[in-house]
Amino acid sequence: MEPKTGSRRLLTLAFVMDPVEAEPMEGSTTIVLMREAQDRGYRVLYVDPAKLEVDAGRVLAEAVEITLALGTDEPVQRGEARVFDFDREIDVAFQRKDPPVDRDFIIATQILDICKRTIVLNRPASVIAFNEKLLAVQFADLMPATRVTQRISELRGFMAENGGQMIVKPLDGKGGEGIFHLTADDRNLSSILEQATDFGSRAIMAQQYLPAIREGDKRILLLEGEPIGAVLRVPADSETRANLHVGGRASKAPLDDADRKIISKVGPFLKDQGLFFVGIDVIGGKLTEINVTSPTGVQEINALDGVKLESLILDRVEASVDAR
Repeated sequence: MEPKTGSRRLLTLAFVMDPVEAEPMEGSTTIVLMREAQDRGYRVLYVDPAKLEVDAGRVLAEAVEITLALGTDEPVQRGEARVFDFDREIDVAFQRKDPPVDRDFIIATQILDICKRTIVLNRPASVIAFNEKLLAVQFADLMPATRVTQRISELRGFMAENGGQMIVKPLDGKGGEGIFHLTADDRNLSSILEQATDFGSRAIMAQQYLPAIREGDKRILLLEGEPIGAVLRVPADSETRANLHVGGRASKAPLDDADRKIISKVGPFLKDQGLFFVGIDVIGGKLTEINVTSPTGVQEINALDGVKLESLILDRVEASVDAR
């Protein structure tokens, strides 16, 4: 760990994530956080989650120092790999591994929870405790009608209760993967439900179809429970999903009264649980998801609103280190 130089502490930040080179340079929130850290003179490390270890209660990992040179032929430059002792050498670790939250993800997050001095964002115990889809159900009064079940008969009944339409989604997916808009007259309905539930053996989430999705799915970013920006993701005409990587269009998204009501209830809970940086999804004034693993949207909001959210996020990180 580095001493303070002038008025700013020179920190060492570790990003536990998928390979840096695989990140979309023009859309990744992780990349702009790394770039901001680099611009502040921090040491920026890349950690493959599979490299995390524990030795006599100390969290260790082989890590590589990263230098970003965006816009060049080699945008990600790697230094020499060596083993780092987290509590002795790393100030802050960002857990930015994308779902699915499978066995390997859980083990890596549990190892990070062993850290005593290193600040891990988001809090590992909370990331493990709160499934991104199921967490929203704790605020059921803010959501569209929702049911979680593996029983195909229940899913069919839910659809009938909600006008013959519904959205189904896996509980461990990301980026719109496995999401279907189903209607009662779809000849593929039985086949889709069988595949989605693995023939009635895996629970999925069904939600009331919200026609407001045609106007967009609003991603609101919360920092320590407070809103710092939002983007409206408008689906392509041929798509139900609004995710930007499947053709959604980013548009400005001012907060309205329904958004503020949701934030007022959800925000304090997230802060209390150590969920430092979170993205909530809102369609037509209804909460649909709470994303706690590796929320995105910073680059899109920066471009639309002429802001630099990564600077605000790193300011809060510095404050957390100073308050430790």
